[in-house]
Amino acid sequence: MTALPDPDYQPQFYQAVASKRLLAWVIDSIIITLLCFGVSLATVFVGFFFWPILFLVLGFAYRVVTLANDSATWGMRFTGIELRDLSGHRFDLRLAVLHTSGYSISLMMPLLQVISIVMMLTSSRGQGLTDAFLGTVALNKRV
Repeated sequence: MTALPDPDYQPQFYQAVASKRLLAWVIDSIIITLLCFGVSLATVFVGFFFWPILFLVLGFAYRVVTLANDSATWGMRFTGIELRDLSGHRFDLRLAVLHTSGYSISLMMPLLQVISIVMMLTSSRGQGLTDAFLGTVALNKRV
């Protein structure tokens, strides 16, 4: 049993969530890129030599901190969605780390990312692979 809204009886919580997640991902990627540029400039351009590692580390930290604080990254907040667990609760630090780890693993293995995208587009709750594994879901933010 879950405390999440039922997609059959409350579809408004799941409407357009997949497209909002895509837009949120683009916004978050831009924010992480800007953070990396800032760090690179602050380190007198040394950060540019380690760009992939810097992007990975800052991206991981950005996602964990924003998910643990408000259950949504800044991109998700902009698009009006948030992540919840099976009980309907917001993410805590542990769940934010687990979700970000799952996301990072799926990015490293393109087949997993494709599976995750297909799942978001076809499942009734719009859950990706990491969401299904952890029992989390992205919802339109409650007003």
